[in-house]
Amino acid sequence: MIGNGKSISHTMASMSYGWNQEKEAEIVLKEFLHGDTPKEITQEFKMLQDQNYHCTKNTLSFVISPTIEDGKRLDKKDLQAIAKRFMHEMKLGERQAIAFVHHDKEHKHIHLYVNRIDFRGIAYKDSFIGKRSQQAAEKVAEHMGLTTVKQIQFEKEFNLKEIRTEIKRRHDLTMKQFQPKSFDDYVKAMQVNGVKVIPTINSQNKLQGFRFEFDGHNLKGSEVHRNMSLGNIGKQMSGIQGAKILKDNKVSVTLAGKLVDLTPNLALKITKFIIKKAINKGIDIGY
Repeated sequence: MIGNGKSISHTMASMSYGWNQEKEAEIVLKEFLHGDTPKEITQEFKMLQDQNYHCTKNTLSFVISPTIEDGKRLDKKDLQAIAKRFMHEMKLGERQAIAFVHHDKEHKHIHLYVNRIDFRGIAYKDSFIGKRSQQAAEKVAEHMGLTTVKQIQFEKEFNLKEIRTEIKRRHDLTMKQFQPKSFDDYVKAMQVNGVKVIPTINSQNKLQGFRFEFDGHNLKGSEVHRNMSLGNIGKQMSGIQGAKILKDNKVSVTLAGKLVDLTPNLALKITKFIIKKAINKGIDIGY
């Protein structure tokens, strides 16, 4: 569950959006209010707001968003309980408040409007209200057994780790199975193994890196694994093909039929690697 909050001055305009019937808005909470339209509710808010002329942003606007899966099983009573519990966690006390749920999208969410001015004419302190709204939503989710942001983040990070591991595995398989002689060969071979490799080309028509697209994720090479930067892939290919990689690519590479220059740093890095490898090999065989 995610919570967002802020103080606003445009009460009626914002409430009209929340009460938008085109979004299949349904009232799930109504506290100390009698009106049946955004205009009437705004007027009721104003009766208390007029007691505190120092406060201009005198309405609190919140959006509370359960996850899509949680939202599917939440009925009106549950949504009312969420809104009430959220107000409790925000320490709003007894105040005029109205909440609507929007059903127009798969992602069900609550719009909650609370009078910032209480019945004594005192304004609610809205310092760090955005952060506090998120913390309140976390507590509501925990109290009601709903999915928290922390759980979502954990699952996202876990899934991303699995994706990275799988892309790296397919990269290693590509190197072993196809032994690509050029970057273009590498891109095509990775495609065969189910990973789309997208070249990153700068405005000078120089190849800067690769992005890897797999199972709905799009990651930079360095995000997948430290050995999957463009330079390290070039080193791997030169380790297999030796100086042929520079002979085949020269200072340019052909990608999808288009000639693209290697950056000087990349060409130098691969060249140094090949020279060092050749020297080491020479020493090993007694040269």
